[in-house]
Amino acid sequence: MATPLSELELPTVEFDFADAEEHRNALLALSKESWIAKGVFAYPIFKYEDCVAILRDKRWHSAAALAAEAFGVNDPRLKERRRQSILSAEGDVHTRLRRLVAPSFSPRAADRLRPFMREVMNSLIDPVAKNGKCDLATDICDPYPIPIICELLGAPKKDWQLFSRWAEDVLRIFNATASEELDVIFKAQDELGAYTRQLIADRRSLPADDLITSLIAAEEAGDKLDEAELEMMVEAVIVGGTDTTRNQLGCSIALFAEHPEQWKLLAEQPELAGKAVEETMRYFGAVRATGRFASEDIEYKGVLFPKGTLVTPSLSIANRDETVFNDANIFDITREPAGQPQMTFGSGIHYCLGAALARAEQHEALPIMAQRMKNLRIDGAVTWKPSTVAIFGPENLPISFDPE
Repeated sequence: MATPLSELELPTVEFDFADAEEHRNALLALSKESWIAKGVFAYPIFKYEDCVAILRDKRWHSAAALAAEAFGVNDPRLKERRRQSILSAEGDVHTRLRRLVAPSFSPRAADRLRPFMREVMNSLIDPVAKNGKCDLATDICDPYPIPIICELLGAPKKDWQLFSRWAEDVLRIFNATASEELDVIFKAQDELGAYTRQLIADRRSLPADDLITSLIAAEEAGDKLDEAELEMMVEAVIVGGTDTTRNQLGCSIALFAEHPEQWKLLAEQPELAGKAVEETMRYFGAVRATGRFASEDIEYKGVLFPKGTLVTPSLSIANRDETVFNDANIFDITREPAGQPQMTFGSGIHYCLGAALARAEQHEALPIMAQRMKNLRIDGAVTWKPSTVAIFGPENLPISFDPE
């Protein structure tokens, strides 16, 4: 007979750590005691196999739409504004949306943008190459994904600063501080919605070789995306394709700065870029956890999780699971595949739709940076985003390197 969750004696997770590394180390220590813990808002899940099992169990639904409520935000405007999203849709609705849009997010679609990705990265390094120093977060990482998303959508290049601000502000809804930022979040949502509707209208009258035209044309057995679904998908690309990429690139370079021998190896052997992408995301992923809630009473591993229970599969801790990854706490871009993928993209039906694009962006950026920023080192105080944010990365990352 399953033991009710409330009767378990679980270790408790605190969220007042001074920095993210301290937090991660504390969670790693807890994961050696138990596969599950009790947090302030949810139950963190630590082990790789348990994270995968929960993410692949369709009874556990995405908590994306409930993030603010999970942090105690009760503003009625949240429910009024809630719309169907591929991030939170379940069952037949999610299956239909995913089926219609998947071809537009295939590896082949991402590969078409690789030459442009290289062009963008080189153009960002050019102004700082002679001086051999920059703030990598603000000068390189922040602007890098925006022109790529503009190119993908067929949006004017001049709008990149708008995209950047909207992405950052809309994603505040997933932060523990969302209650203090609702007006900023709602303003960004409204501006992004108006912009997206205009983009779609422009493409309906003048089709082009871009993602929006592809989504408008997406059809299977006579089924097509309606206007609201089109708007939702384009907004998801602008928001999801911006903040995750720039933060992951910042995390990856900060990690390489601590391992100069790995940086030198990547410069000498750019063919290691694919492995480097997977290893940096495994060792230091920008997306550290995700949320799921029980859509019904669920029994798992002898534990009864009541309907409505919120769990947070800890992707960053699963990525350090020694039963899956040999020498999991060692960073090594020559690591052979473990037979199981790193977890930063998630798992199950909500596996990151933009994974192919995100991989391609990192794959093209890292070897160029390694070859043009030799002898990379931290050159000042690194400022990290608060540990309360959903997508983690550096605010400021001052570096120096050998001038060209």
